[in-house]
Amino acid sequence: MNDKPVGIFDSGIGGLSVVRQVSKLLPNEKLIYFGDTARVPYGSKSPRVVREFARQDAYFLSDKNVKAMIIACNTASAEALDLLQKEFDIPIIGVINPGAGFAANITKNGKIGVIGTHGTIASGAYETELLSINSSLEVESAACPLLVPLVEEGWESKEVTKEIIGEYLSPLLDKNIDTLILGCTHYPILKPLIQEVVGDDVVLVDSAEAAAAELERILSDKNLSASNKESSSEHEYYVSDFPFKFKETAERFLGKRLPEVELIPLDKLESRLKAIT
Repeated sequence: MNDKPVGIFDSGIGGLSVVRQVSKLLPNEKLIYFGDTARVPYGSKSPRVVREFARQDAYFLSDKNVKAMIIACNTASAEALDLLQKEFDIPIIGVINPGAGFAANITKNGKIGVIGTHGTIASGAYETELLSINSSLEVESAACPLLVPLVEEGWESKEVTKEIIGEYLSPLLDKNIDTLILGCTHYPILKPLIQEVVGDDVVLVDSAEAAAAELERILSDKNLSASNKESSSEHEYYVSDFPFKFKETAERFLGKRLPEVELIPLDKLESRLKAIT
């Protein structure tokens, strides 16, 4: 069981920020990644559709015999975490609770900003979690719908992207936040630009880092940690569309060559779920 892989799924390339953090923290673990690039972004979809997509993604990874799973998508974490935890008998981690907990612990003035997709912000999941930790916190949220497409297009260094970030974050900075949760796993790819916009006095909370730490804790508690480096073969990557584009972007972001990225047609995902319902 210990040498089984860990599954990670996301609506696109954003979950690579989780892959990077898990690989750094837990180098012995083999990872299997699925990016639903055919249907990105999830943040503009209805909760019902997000839950359906998340179940399809999770069953695909479950069929790969994973020992634990990270939902590396804030929208899917908000809408489908409870559902998937009931449906599968392996540890399943979202990115919202770990990120909120970390932010609540480090803020000095109690004013926390949250940015994410429309779906994540509309769910109120971060605000609910933060206030459950400390009811005196002041939480300011902003939906940033253009940032995911900009990341997917590889525009993480463009001046226009910085200008858009500035427009989105201006209302939060006016509220004197000292902590900003990057409530979408695409956003850490924009971290340098976001830090430029908010300045050094605002601490950025990367939910990918918090999720990796949570995975480490759970694997240790359940005695599921990989036994040694030799047991960890090369990570596997799957997408539902544009494997070549994904591979190119992933290699740039992760800073290393990737194995071939395999295309998984949507009808395969859909038929697998239909077979059990």
